[in-house]
Amino acid sequence: MKSRSKSTAFRKWSRTIHRDLSFFFAGMILIYAISGIVMNHRDSINPHYTVTRTEYKITEDLSDKGKVNEKMILTLLEPLDEAGNFTKYYYPEPDQIKVFLKGGSSLVINTRTKDAVYEGVKRRPLISSMVQLHFNPGKWWTWFADAFAVCLIIITVSGIVMIKGPKGLWGRGGVELVAGILIPILFLACF
Repeated sequence: MKSRSKSTAFRKWSRTIHRDLSFFFAGMILIYAISGIVMNHRDSINPHYTVTRTEYKITEDLSDKGKVNEKMILTLLEPLDEAGNFTKYYYPEPDQIKVFLKGGSSLVINTRTKDAVYEGVKRRPLISSMVQLHFNPGKWWTWFADAFAVCLIIITVSGIVMIKGPKGLWGRGGVELVAGILIPILFLACF
């Protein structure tokens, strides 16, 4: 009878720990899960920036390099709402102007054909910050992430032992546990 009460107390303690740590780290689990999905697909989506490309024609004559000045460039940037982000411009080719903007955006103009290509680079406000957490942005974050990892182990172990019977470790739960362990092992063995 004594071992049964210890077993019941242990399961109750496991449920409490599992519940409390799960609630406490729910935000972290969601952040890592969402940013992990984005990072898995970073070949098709840039997790840090959105890049828009706009091609159009300009009407201004910029063929005479000596007459082009910062005021003319700022006028070209006004319709793009980028005049306040101007940093500098230069001629990488005799008939091409490249304008640099804060944040990584740029404008390239072919002075002969008057073709302009604007590339707008905007930081993804939420996803970018989430992904940054995967790269351990500081010493304190490393400590917190390590504590989170240890608590994930505790959450997992407490979840495994808190249910008994046919749905627990020696029943359906055990089969699911073995399957969940075998999938990554098989993947590692095949690749």
